[in-house]
Order: sequence, then C-alpha cells, then structure tokens
Amino acid sequence: MNKRAGTLLGVISLSLALVLAGCGANGSSATEKPDASSATNQTTASTPAASGEGTSPATSESKEKVELTISAAASLTDAMTEIKTSYEQAHPNISLNFNFGASGALQQQIEQGAPADIFVSASAKNMKALVDEHLIASTDQKNLLQNSLVAIVPADGTSTVTSEKDLANDAIKTVAIGIPESVPAGTYAKEALTNAKLWDQLEKKLVQGKDVRQVLQYVETGNADAGFVYKTDALTSKQVKIAFEVDQNSYTPANYPLGIIEGTKHRTEAEQFYAYLQTPEVLDIFAKYGFTIPR
Repeated sequence: MNKRAGTLLGVISLSLALVLAGCGANGSSATEKPDASSATNQTTASTPAASGEGTSPATSESKEKVELTISAAASLTDAMTEIKTSYEQAHPNISLNFNFGASGALQQQIEQGAPADIFVSASAKNMKALVDEHLIASTDQKNLLQNSLVAIVPADGTSTVTSEKDLANDAIKTVAIGIPESVPAGTYAKEALTNAKLWDQLEKKLVQGKDVRQVLQYVETGNADAGFVYKTDALTSKQVKIAFEVDQNSYTPANYPLGIIEGTKHRTEAEQFYAYLQTPEVLDIFAKYGFTIPR
C-alpha cells in the first residue's frame, strides 16, 4: 500500500468511528430520565390536590349556619323556648326558628307549602292528615307528649266554678274556648261540653280564641269569666287559677305527635333535632312544664 492510500484509509476509519460514537450517544439519551425542571413541573401541577384545596368546600359547608323552622302548637311555647336556648348553645351552627300557633292552622300552612322542617301538633288528627297527604312519612312521626284539659277562672274572681254545670250559672257571662275547627283544645272542650249535654246551652256564652294562648289571655284580662285551656297553659300564669280538671274520659286524648316534614331541605339537622326532643333530658323539661310523657 502506498502512502496516499494509507492516508485515505485512515480518514475513512476515523469518520466511521465518529459516526458510531454519535449513534451511541443518541441511543443513551433516549433512555434518560426527565431532567430536574421537568420533574418540578409535574410536582407543581399536582400540588393543589395535595394541599387539601379539594376538601375546602366540605369544611366550609360544615360551618354553614342552618336555620330549622319548627311549627309547634302554641301550648308548647314556654317549654320550647327553654329547649331552644340549650340546643343552640350545644349546636352553634343551628338556629331554631319557632312558628307557634293552633295545630289546625299550622297543618294548613304546611299543606299550602309554608317552609317547615319539624311539626309538633297538639292533636293526632292534624298529624294524621299530613301523613295521609304524604307530607310527613309515617316512619318519621311518633307520639311525644300528652296534656290534659282544665277550666280556668281569673285568680281574683269570686264566682264558684267546680264543674261544667256551674258554667251555666248567670254569674258566668262569657266562656272562652279555642276555635273548635282549628284549635285542638277547643275541639276537646266542645267534646266535653257535648258529653255533659251543655254545648247547646252554653254556645251563646262562648268567646272563641285563635289558639289556646289567646283563650288564656281572655281569662287573664277579665274578658272572659272562665275558659278551657291545657293544664300546662294554666300553670304558666299567676293571673288565673284552675277551677276544675275536665274528665279525661269525656274527650279525645290530648296527644302531641312529632314529625319531620318530608320536603325539608335540612334532613340531617331535622333528624338530629327530632331525636333530641325524645331524649330524657328534654322530656324532663316538658314534664317540668306539666306535660305527661307517654309510656
């Protein structure tokens, strides 16, 4: 081989070596891991989920103030006011809004779509009507309390009233009762007077109140000489006295059923308060106000 041929062969060998070295470098780069900046970018993209941002709405919801509307018989006013204070102290995120009134009127409000989460009636009849209309599930209601009917007179009155018959005396000019069609205490009073065969005789003396608390007020202010209220109502006032207790066999038992409204927007909170009203500590409060606890 001459000198020129040897030089050419050396150039070719060197070029071939350089090409092979380049291919080896490219092959290894294809298997390299992402560089540090690429790994950092991937970590940053996943940071929000890791930081807990996805759970913040649930945390916010748990702290949201919830207002429960409780439609309750007027005779429950004093007991429920005490219960409201203790419950809201123990549950700062719950606000109890009470709508007190005659059970029949409250039933009609619920039927017409008025907002309510819980219904506490002074009559099983009003609760049954809402159950029959599927506004309260039969499994979401139960009897909570019982009351008794009494006749009251002004505390400073001089008339002697010891039975229904005494209400027919000329000294008694007016007798207050709740509207029988909408006020359970008025319904019970009508039943008792009818059974005593005195309803027709006393009807012209009757002054009707929109709820049992208005009947109490009529007697307290002297606008009625006597009236029929629940024993629990009579015990709240120093301006009246109980003349006699009405025979419980003469009227339908004054039961107080409790129910959850089917359309409540706060089902969890309503169920919690429903259960709370049945606890021994709360039943003791009701008993303190004169209610009887069914066994």
